Amino acid sequence: QVQLVESGGGLVQPGGSLTLSCAASGGIFTVVAMGWYRQAPGKERELVAEITSGGSTNYADSVKGRFTIYREGAIDTVYLQMNTLKPEDTAVYYCNARGYTEYRSSFGAWGQGTVVAVYS
Repeated sequence: QVQLVESGGGLVQPGGSLTLSCAASGGIFTVVAMGWYRQAPGKERELVAEITSGGSTNYADSVKGRFTIYREGAIDTVYLQMNTLKPEDTAVYYCNARGYTEYRSSFGAWGQGTVVAVYS
């Protein structure tokens, strides 16, 4: 069973930085893409950033120029570098991965979520 383990959330003042990490494991054959979504109180979950196995990236307009998604080594570990954080970035951030298992079946997995709170 595919599992995603997230880390790196916390409290930060506006203008500060945080880095989130997400590691995927558990019977994975290949990861097609990994990304980060967030959900603020009373709002729907939204895509923040995504990176494919080919290295293509996609960002929400609200974070372009401030956030960077990247991977080191295999695609199954990704990071989200968040700079110049704003109060409106406050949310629960969820890692997402999709790909194929060792049995060649497709999967889509979510992490447990990590809280990012930006406050003055």
